[in-house]
Amino acid sequence: MNRPWANHALAQELDTALAAVREAGLLCRSVQGLIDPGTLEKEDKSPVTVADFGSQALICRALGEAFPEDPVIGEEDSADLRQAGHESTLEQVVGHVRVQRPEADTDEVCRWIDRGGAKDYSPRFWTLDPIDGTKGFLRKMQYAISLALIVEGQIEVAALGCPNLGTELMGDRGAGTVLLAIRGAGVWQVPLTEKGDPAAVKASGQGDATQIRFCESVESAHSSHSDSARIADKLAIVAEPARLDSQTKYAVVARGEAEAYLRLPRDNKYKEKIWDHAGGVLVVLEAGGRVTDINGKDLDFTQGYTLKNNLGVIVSNGLVHDDLLKTIKNLGVGQF
Repeated sequence: MNRPWANHALAQELDTALAAVREAGLLCRSVQGLIDPGTLEKEDKSPVTVADFGSQALICRALGEAFPEDPVIGEEDSADLRQAGHESTLEQVVGHVRVQRPEADTDEVCRWIDRGGAKDYSPRFWTLDPIDGTKGFLRKMQYAISLALIVEGQIEVAALGCPNLGTELMGDRGAGTVLLAIRGAGVWQVPLTEKGDPAAVKASGQGDATQIRFCESVESAHSSHSDSARIADKLAIVAEPARLDSQTKYAVVARGEAEAYLRLPRDNKYKEKIWDHAGGVLVVLEAGGRVTDINGKDLDFTQGYTLKNNLGVIVSNGLVHDDLLKTIKNLGVGQF
């Protein structure tokens, strides 16, 4: 594979991130392929639980082997898996991990998962969301695997795996997609499950706010759809929003298939988690876009596992960002 980043100081970090996300993507695809929507109970999240833990185990194993001193701020730990009554889930997690890592035993898999247990800021750390978009995963729709390296508060490396995103948003998922970025060096996409040379991606060049397309969460609980509609009406936007789960929305903006992603706060109490954004943020920035909170402040990744100094997240191609921020302010969005 051609590697445009081969001579970069962080080439090993990006190579490791890509290999780890690909392993995790294969595991997630395998687990998702076993879901039968006709028999899956509404509240049964066992498939995504298995994939979540398995994905974190594989990625943290890779990071621990390559960069043993680096903490990982992740979403899961193995405590629940080890509880009585969860033996079947743990067995399934280990079984799926062994497809990629045949040597793994139960204790080892749990130790790999627990490498993602850091919560506090440090000068250099990784942040991981092993499956972003739980309901999208269960619906066999979009979800993401997001991994990012943060050094001195700056996102330096990102690998955003989108197993169900093909080369086009509305096309077949094909081999899936991984978007890769190094700060200041660019962003590329490669197939997730197949070999293929990296292709550079670029955000949309649309500067007319009336002609843009939003991405927003499928679930209104994650972002205020009513506020999104008010913003669209104020800007006279005619295109229907693209509703999809997970950080795949960042990938869609980075690739120029939409111009904005609005994660608008429903109250001032919830604080965004860094693993829900870090990988996607760098991908969009390196594609020429812009990411801030609703007040125009850059996202602050020096506060541990939350973005407690920010309110909401606004992602755009850069050209329409000021229009969005102005409209949000004029409408009083986020003024609680």
